[in-house]
Amino acid sequence: MTNLPRAILFDLDDTIIKAYAKPAEAWDRLLKRFAEPLGIVGDEEALVAIRQAMMATGREFWTNREIAARWRLDIPKARRTVARLTLDRLGRSNDALAERIADDFTEMRRLEYELYPDAHHTLDTLKSLGVRLALITNGQAEIQRAKVARFALEGRFDHIQIEGEFGRGKPEPDVYHHALERLGVGAAQTWMVGDNLEWEVETPQKLGMVGIWYDPFGDGLPADTHVVPDRILRRLAELID
Repeated sequence: MTNLPRAILFDLDDTIIKAYAKPAEAWDRLLKRFAEPLGIVGDEEALVAIRQAMMATGREFWTNREIAARWRLDIPKARRTVARLTLDRLGRSNDALAERIADDFTEMRRLEYELYPDAHHTLDTLKSLGVRLALITNGQAEIQRAKVARFALEGRFDHIQIEGEFGRGKPEPDVYHHALERLGVGAAQTWMVGDNLEWEVETPQKLGMVGIWYDPFGDGLPADTHVVPDRILRRLAELID
C-alpha cells in the first residue's frame, strides 16, 4: 500500500460521485427531447451546432471567476442564463424554451447522479487506517447537503465543508486553510483529490499539499494545461492499492 498522508481532502462532484461528466453526450440526449420546439427534427447537424454553442457559452460563462463565484450558489438559474444566451446568439431567442431546456437538463443530471463504485470502500479503508478525511465542495448548501445524504457520506468524513455554508469556495486559499485547521494537520501532511486541475491540483500544490488529479475516463491531461499533478488516478481505490 502507498505510504499514506495524515489527511486527504476530497472533492465531491465528479470525484466521489459522477455528476457532470461527459457533458457533450448529456446535452445531445437532452436536446433530442426538444427537437420539435427547436425545429430540428431529424437534423443531426443542427442538434450538434446547438449543443456546441450551449457548451461554448457555458465555458465562457464559468471561466469568469467573479461570475462563477456568484452563480455556483444557484446552478439551475445559471443554466437558464446560459441557455437564454445561447439561443439568443443562434438567432433562436425564446426565453421560455431556454428555461425549459435548462431546467430539464438540471433535473436529468440530478436523477443520474451516481456514486463511483469504489468510493465507499476507499473512504472506509482510509478512515480505518487513521487517515483524516474532509469533503470540500463548492455549490449551494441545500443541493450539496442533499447529495451528501443521498450517498451516505456524512459519517465517512471528519469534516464536510460546503461553499454555501462556509461562505467561500475553491480555489480560494481560505477554503483549504480552514479545512486543514479543522482536521488539525499541516499542508505538507495532506493530499487533495479532485477532477479540476486548477482548483484541486494547482492551488493545493501552491499551498504545499500533494495535488492528485482524478481522471476516471482516462481522457488524459488537456493539451493546453500547464498543471502537472503529483499523481493521476483512474480509480479512487488506487489510493489504497
